[in-house]
Amino acid sequence: MEGLRTMGPVAGPFSEEKLVCQFTGNMIHSKGIFLGDDPFNFSLPMLLAQGILILLLTRTTHYFLKPLGQGMISAQIIAGIIMGPSILGHDGAYAEKLFPPGGKLVLETLANVGFMLHLFLVGLQMDPRILKKAGKTAVLIGIGGFILPYGLGELAFIIIHHVMTLDRKLSVSIPFMVALNSMTSFVVVSSLLTDLNILNSELGRLATQTSMVSDLCSWFMATMMNTVGIAARDSDWMLLWSLIWLLIFLISIVFVFRPIIIWISKQTPEGERMDEVLFFIIIVMIMGCAFCAEVLGQHAALGPLVLGMALPDGPPIGTILLQKFDTMVTGLLLPIFFALSGSKTKLFSLGKGMFPFMVEFIIILGYVGKFTGTLIPAIFSGVPFWDSLCLAMIMCCKGIIEVATYSMWKDRKILSYQSYSLLLITMLIVTGVCRPIVGYLYDPSSSHMSYSRKSIMYPKHDSEFRILVCIHNEHNVSTIINLLEASHATKSSPISIVALCLMELTGSSSSVLESYDSKKKLTSGVTHLGHIINAFNYYEQHNHGRVTVQHFTAIAPYSSMHTDICAIALEMRANIVIVPFHKQLAFGGTEEATATSIKTVNLNVIDKAPCSVGILVDRGHIGGHRSFVAGHSLYHIALLFLGGADDREALSYSRRMAEDPKIRLTVVCFRPWGEQAYTEETEEYLDKKLMNEFKADAVDKIVYSEVIVKDGEGTTQVIRSMEEGFDLFIVGRHHDKSPFTLGLTEWHECTELGLIGDMLAGSDFLFSVLVVQQQPFGLGVQDLSLNGAS
Repeated sequence: MEGLRTMGPVAGPFSEEKLVCQFTGNMIHSKGIFLGDDPFNFSLPMLLAQGILILLLTRTTHYFLKPLGQGMISAQIIAGIIMGPSILGHDGAYAEKLFPPGGKLVLETLANVGFMLHLFLVGLQMDPRILKKAGKTAVLIGIGGFILPYGLGELAFIIIHHVMTLDRKLSVSIPFMVALNSMTSFVVVSSLLTDLNILNSELGRLATQTSMVSDLCSWFMATMMNTVGIAARDSDWMLLWSLIWLLIFLISIVFVFRPIIIWISKQTPEGERMDEVLFFIIIVMIMGCAFCAEVLGQHAALGPLVLGMALPDGPPIGTILLQKFDTMVTGLLLPIFFALSGSKTKLFSLGKGMFPFMVEFIIILGYVGKFTGTLIPAIFSGVPFWDSLCLAMIMCCKGIIEVATYSMWKDRKILSYQSYSLLLITMLIVTGVCRPIVGYLYDPSSSHMSYSRKSIMYPKHDSEFRILVCIHNEHNVSTIINLLEASHATKSSPISIVALCLMELTGSSSSVLESYDSKKKLTSGVTHLGHIINAFNYYEQHNHGRVTVQHFTAIAPYSSMHTDICAIALEMRANIVIVPFHKQLAFGGTEEATATSIKTVNLNVIDKAPCSVGILVDRGHIGGHRSFVAGHSLYHIALLFLGGADDREALSYSRRMAEDPKIRLTVVCFRPWGEQAYTEETEEYLDKKLMNEFKADAVDKIVYSEVIVKDGEGTTQVIRSMEEGFDLFIVGRHHDKSPFTLGLTEWHECTELGLIGDMLAGSDFLFSVLVVQQQPFGLGVQDLSLNGAS
């Protein structure tokens, strides 16, 4: 196959370029090495080999960099640097064989298609309404974080230009580098916040709004500079025509393509797959927008980005299209794009003399301006210093948008190889340093971990009882309302309830935490939310004057959903948070997992909640139990008291329930073999003191019994004997060091339920279970009176 490809230098419009002449006859498929064909002389085998190398190298690099707190994008760019002329590509034979100019062209085209589709998904997940929600603080910080680095960079350029003679290429590229350093992309910031699990934190929401304001300034500046650059090469009139046609193009996307795609989404019922013909139409529209952007002289990705932004984020459109595209784009095409961007870096060809130092000075000055322009307005606006510091470092992080802009301007000869390499390397260093520092410094749960935590034991007997209930779906509602009704609301001791509907963040990059009254449009298309709200409203009306209900909706990633739960619990000063167990009993009596991610949410809430936590195992429907709200017969509850702070909290909750005339409470107190004397302030002493107070106040319909057991086997026998006749079991969570659980640790599956709760939640039983944990109170032992002061 010799002679099929020839190449050599030619004079280009800006500088000397390499021209590749390639024979086009059957250059796709190879006949095989056994018939004398070299696979690397054919497009398809070469493309496959390049893809394999890139995917393996990027994943391997990320494996080693992940413990250092680095993200996937940084790993992919570093893999590209390794693959490029700086390291592996320094070997001419390797570069000529695997990445010849002709073969690289196909790979770059594929990478740009991936980038184009990714920006469509990015735009689809963006919610422009964030700009309306941005307060004065976010606007001030966003504008300051853009103007200061831009102003410092331009000022430095003017001073340097007057002090010394600059190379023509450098004089052209510096203004563009200044504009690049002023950018802060919403896409990059939201991705970083998601990776750090702080997207729905207080700092995360401020960073999201701030980056949206800064991004608006950045995109306006980038589009204008690109348009001016086109006009500068042609005529003054071209600037006007470019702006007019660009405006017509954007209006067409909003008023022509957008209504068509929304109509297409309405043809797909909720929960069903989109028809292939409709999906094909959307693909054609995306490609059409990219083509029009290229015709107008803009980057092909601008059209899909604007189209995505014009569409509603979240379900149903955002969720469906994200599921269709995400794996192919993020998993396959984007690594190629970033690896190729990194491969353009030439570490050992940065030049000598003042040139690299001048460029690096301008770049660093931009980062200093970005950091200062964010930090000072944030402190001035009343943001705490450490939060302001973290916000400033977040705003300094860069990612896909900046890399794509670097690459685009390098290909258009606006940036030289040296400038491009310095920009990319500095970006990797700054982002690589700021990312783990933010993760270390900012912990959203620190505000929840208050010294004095709320519980059920310590409020006054006639005070308001505050409960936060979390609902993932309609199946959680019935048993939760039964539990609330059993909590015995009275006019002298009313119950204040916050019903928090939790939904996973899909098809959007903006988390949401808002009350139902102020946000009805957000959940349009989510039919189950209205049913949940109606059920709690009926419960409130049924208990008028004794119960108040507030409705909130939280849309966030499961990994950080606990942040919203803890924030609301802290704000409303809840006594207990009730979260549903992640498993339900299916028809036939077998357990099925509804979502393993819910288990992670529950574990995080248990660990970081500012009050007591109850995990409710729902067995109401399968067990055939009646609705407590409408029922008039006794509701049978069993409390297992093995000792410890959690069991004392469970006893306090049960004591409140027992005051209801429709509740029949059975308390089983476990005692060890032999009599023991306890000193004051030990756990056993506190257990005995609280139980004596309970027995002294117990009414006739409370059944109290003591059982003597030696180990876990005896405890299991007692529980088995109580299998029938109860609607709800209540138990504390922690019994790890109790003699009553010896031998049970081997069968411990669900750690969030504790040893006894895990046993009760097994598929052998049909009653519901409430596992209670009292959060630690800090130093010292609190007063244990059931009716103690707040």
